[in-house]
Amino acid sequence: MPRRSKKPRQGNLFRVLFLAVLAFVLLITVLLNGSEVRLLNPKGLIAQQELYLGLVVTAVLAVLIVPSLIFAYFVAWKYRESSPKKAAYEPNARYGKRLDVAIWGIPTVFMLILSLLLVPATHKLEPKKAIVSSQKPLNIKVVSLRWKWVFIYPEQKIATVNFVQIPVDRPVQFDLTADESPMSSFWIPNLSGMLYAMTGMTNQLNLVANEEGDYPGSSGEITGSGFADMRFTARASSQEEFDEWVRVVKMAPETLDTHEYQELLVPSEADPQVVYSAVEDNLYDKVLMKYMAAGGGHGHGGHGAAQPTPKPHSDAHAETEPHTHAEGHTH
Repeated sequence: MPRRSKKPRQGNLFRVLFLAVLAFVLLITVLLNGSEVRLLNPKGLIAQQELYLGLVVTAVLAVLIVPSLIFAYFVAWKYRESSPKKAAYEPNARYGKRLDVAIWGIPTVFMLILSLLLVPATHKLEPKKAIVSSQKPLNIKVVSLRWKWVFIYPEQKIATVNFVQIPVDRPVQFDLTADESPMSSFWIPNLSGMLYAMTGMTNQLNLVANEEGDYPGSSGEITGSGFADMRFTARASSQEEFDEWVRVVKMAPETLDTHEYQELLVPSEADPQVVYSAVEDNLYDKVLMKYMAAGGGHGHGGHGAAQPTPKPHSDAHAETEPHTHAEGHTH
């Protein structure tokens, strides 16, 4: 009895694959409808360069990966058990040098291409590298606590919790550390990549915002029960609006001294945004020095120091506008 042709089955398989790919694309479109993919929507120089680099690397890898996937499918289809035309069985076949050159040469070429792209970009986008500008960088000290962010403006002598405002088109230098907190990652996706904040150590992140707006920031590292609400707002405004904001903050009734900072050290969740009209001199340096006095190095829990008693869970969430400490931050 003649064997029935398998061509219709092959055609059905291609149709199923096409429909599966189409369904996947539609699903992603529906899920992202009305949502902003922050990594793909840069609002600053550093984020723009990181996005461009990511797209170029993805394109280079696609040139290698897509043909490899097609070839893998072709081999699986050609040598399938149900194939009407059986492939020749050649256990002793010898392959020429061309195949060896292709197997080793093609990946090597792509590795060299990626190296030529990534090595210069790594030095160019080094977080500690200052951004060239005619304006003086704005320095902001950042302390990661459980589970909140403290921002200290040394020049303006003010401080905030879970809110930071910066002038547009002016470089900003963030000095990052943590205190009695697990290692966290400071991340504003619209403006830059993430960088670790670690207890007893300091990191430096330089960025610049080129468009005004409110950009969400968070910790990119899981740090415990309050991780999901460890968020802050980064507002980029004109220099005039920034100066006016500083003037208003300086009228707030509360100040950030050692006693108030010890209150902030108490673990808490979903903290509201808070502003302080003044900050104790060298508070950031004192946070670092207390670990150096204890023997140096960084830790994830205060180097054996007594852990504060966690506060009860709060249902209050961060608001768009920060309010003063007296209005919405109770202990």
